[in-house]
Amino acid sequence: MGTVSIKPHTKHIELPSLRRVQAHQPLAWLRAGWGDFLHNWPLSLTYGVLFAVLGYVLVDYAWSRLHLAMALTTGFLLVAPFLAIGFYDLSRRQENPGQFRPFEGLRANAGSIGMFALLLAFIMSAWERISAILVGLFLKTDIVTSESFSLGLLLAPEHADFIAPYMAFGALVAALTFALAVVSLPMLMDRRVDIITAIMTSLWVVRENPLPMLVWAILIAVLGFAGLLAWFFPLAIIFPVLGHATWHAYRDLVEQG
Repeated sequence: MGTVSIKPHTKHIELPSLRRVQAHQPLAWLRAGWGDFLHNWPLSLTYGVLFAVLGYVLVDYAWSRLHLAMALTTGFLLVAPFLAIGFYDLSRRQENPGQFRPFEGLRANAGSIGMFALLLAFIMSAWERISAILVGLFLKTDIVTSESFSLGLLLAPEHADFIAPYMAFGALVAALTFALAVVSLPMLMDRRVDIITAIMTSLWVVRENPLPMLVWAILIAVLGFAGLLAWFFPLAIIFPVLGHATWHAYRDLVEQG
């Protein structure tokens, strides 16, 4: 749990009190997320399987267009905070048995949640364009159009001049999305607040917890890409656990009003 409480001071927006947590706290969130997954496994696993199958189908369909397949593969995690709404709802109701109906938070704050979904869609669209530019600038035409193209071929040493800028730009987009979304959607599900308040709260959380947020971001990236590299199927479990864990991160980092 958090040990230090902070009240953000802003001129025009009233933000909730936040907590500073220790660097190892993300591991506790993962344990709590695993516990929620086991408690709600029929629904959690169903959502996870749907997510994994959707990801696989989209990327497999787009594989003939290299930049689009790469953008979808890496960008799938950018929209994951919205796709994980079902897990936030399950964890919320598990904390308060009988108090909330399914997706009550979504219905109560649909406007702000919808606007955040549009923001993530815009970021995903921007990343797809950036991906296309990087592929066009740094990859040889014969690689892009090759019918025998594979991930192993892309990661060959001669393509290092492409991988480096691609990963650099991808990391920047992912870091921005993470900072905007780390607690935003759970907060929008839990409280009747607007999108600006949720985003500002998320940015303050990152500001006040730089090391724990770095650890949390690395855990999400490592687990997420491990699932992607195994053709999405491990995400049937990884994604639900991370979704439930994100709810517990929000509970630890943002004090209840």
